Amino acid sequence: MSDQRVVLVTGGGSGIGAATARLLRADGCRVVISGRRPEALERVARETGAVARVSDATDPDAVQELVEGTVSAFGRLDGLVLNAGVGRGGSVGDVTLEDWELVMRTNLTGPFLLLRAALPHLLRARGAVVAVSSVSALRNGAGSAAYATSKAALLQLCRSLAVDYGPRGLRANTVCPSWVRTEMADRRMTRFAAEEGLAGPDAAYREATRLSPAGRPGEPEEVAAAIGWLLSPAASYVNGAVLTVDGGVTALDPGTTAFDFRLEPRHEA
Repeated sequence: MSDQRVVLVTGGGSGIGAATARLLRADGCRVVISGRRPEALERVARETGAVARVSDATDPDAVQELVEGTVSAFGRLDGLVLNAGVGRGGSVGDVTLEDWELVMRTNLTGPFLLLRAALPHLLRARGAVVAVSSVSALRNGAGSAAYATSKAALLQLCRSLAVDYGPRGLRANTVCPSWVRTEMADRRMTRFAAEEGLAGPDAAYREATRLSPAGRPGEPEEVAAAIGWLLSPAASYVNGAVLTVDGGVTALDPGTTAFDFRLEPRHEA
């Protein structure tokens, strides 16, 4: 059996997942990327040398097959990146039951199913898990009841792994990005630009990150670098951690922004 580490990355067809696959392949890992879109997965596979596997992360049988196929092909599983996710807007009074259940099934139940299937192999390898959560798990915004709740729960699911299985050598950590230029974020920025009469997604990103100390959105490669480090032996004493990759936005006290910016509501409360 090869000594190369084997890592499974969900949501690997674009954005943070694709950037993580590129980084891990460059580091010499064998990488399996999964998702629902075959064309996107195959494109990343051709670019990186990763192995593409079409799989529905919310289907228990498909998840089991994905993990078993990975271990059968490579003989081991050392790392798992829980990156697949969806977002749906709405407050508690507005979000539909269908959207709530979709977000919870994708962002929380899917990772749970994958962890259950992968756990014996990860324990055998004394491996590592990294969950891609969000600053929404730590700070809330308007109209984000389902998404923020799912990402906060994902954070605690990952911490439970660290507590329960850390004594057996498993490490589990979470990254919490802010706005990052991904397909999902691009769609939100396109809608924001249309709603507010801004000159396209770039202008929307600038507006959305004006209060961030970094003053810009992140790039997928910047989040991937944090994920790669947490998976690596360099982070061997890091377990149950929450790493914000957010340009400093969660360090900012909203009560001080009025000294630097004139804040006005876009819509009536």
